[in-house]
Amino acid sequence: MSVNIEELDYQQTSIGELILRRRRFPATGETDVFEVILNDEFLMSSLFTAGEIALAELGLALCDAEELNILVGGLGLGYTAASALEDQRVQSMTVIEALPVVISWHRRGLLPVSKSLTNDPRCNYHAADFFDLVANQFATLQSTNHSGRYEAILLDIDHSPSDVLHERNQGFYSTRGLTQLHDCLADSGVFALWSNDPPEEIFTTLLSTIFPTTTAHIIPIQNPLTGIDGHNTIYLARR
Repeated sequence: MSVNIEELDYQQTSIGELILRRRRFPATGETDVFEVILNDEFLMSSLFTAGEIALAELGLALCDAEELNILVGGLGLGYTAASALEDQRVQSMTVIEALPVVISWHRRGLLPVSKSLTNDPRCNYHAADFFDLVANQFATLQSTNHSGRYEAILLDIDHSPSDVLHERNQGFYSTRGLTQLHDCLADSGVFALWSNDPPEEIFTTLLSTIFPTTTAHIIPIQNPLTGIDGHNTIYLARR
């Protein structure tokens, strides 16, 4: 295997073949690029993290509470979670990840932000299906010092509301699913959603029927390999 590409992990998972690899490109010099491939499809890359970071920054900026108990749906390369921990108001952060192997990558320190997450006592990993947890109002996460209602829920799992990883996820992007999530937020709590696609009018309209305050932010994404910029969307909704 070339020194410019290294496979860090390979697993057969419940959703297919999952590979974590580290690469270098002439355009990025000595900077390592970390990629996740699912069933031969590029799922994420550390070259493109502006949207994941914006998900945390925009979502938490909309919160007005002085202390935040937050939930992150989807761990991935960890950039949303790491950015959220930079907000000193965050008292606790529960990260929901459906694939235990992804959590193991961070516990093994394989990714650039892994140590900052795993070594922070505010960060707790939970291997579970985010959408199942929403349906049961996060009952299995409730404890004596937390009711299961969050000041912010940051979600980055599917490609977009209309382009989901699995058919079973589609039910979340509906009146019923979003209402269930709404009820898991504290008063004035914020729901923030990452999407790889431009704002979808059908989804923004649906959000506005459930939340009194909604916006969609377009985030420019630079591509140093092609020189052609792309865009992500961050949907924000406040209870």
